[in-house]
Amino acid sequence: MEPLDVLTELARSGRLGPVANGAAWDTVTAMLGEPWEVTIGNRRSWPRLFAYGDLELSVCRCRRIVLICLQTWRDVIELPAGLAGGDTAPGKPTYADVIDALDRAPCAWEPYEPLTFSDQCSILATSSGVVFVFEIPDGEEPVLNVVGPPPHRHDCPATAATPATPGA
Repeated sequence: MEPLDVLTELARSGRLGPVANGAAWDTVTAMLGEPWEVTIGNRRSWPRLFAYGDLELSVCRCRRIVLICLQTWRDVIELPAGLAGGDTAPGKPTYADVIDALDRAPCAWEPYEPLTFSDQCSILATSSGVVFVFEIPDGEEPVLNVVGPPPHRHDCPATAATPATPGA
């Protein structure tokens, strides 16, 4: 699967293979293997941030994915092998390339004003709510910086059952 195919699949469905907002964490790790955990300071509280290369996933205390973020601003994007037929893909897709891929898919999109301002622009895939944010370098064509669906909001059963403890 080509990198733009990965992006259009995310735009059309809001998911990448087993990775979807609300997906069970055990299902994702069973299919993609163990990710690395992004630790911020000494905190190990929930939600926790995990990554498969440039695919970042925030996981709730109840072990459901609540946020998906694919970083695309590097020269090479690292993806789980099961998602793209390999573990790396060319990074920095251009605005024109992404729009062309979405139009061929076909995947309807529209400008997304809340994240469009001076040095960036963004679009919204209307079927899934996935947002593509492009950086606009001085005098150059916009390049894709990050893409992801809106956060998954839910009433966490683990939070209701277990009172939060500092540092948990």
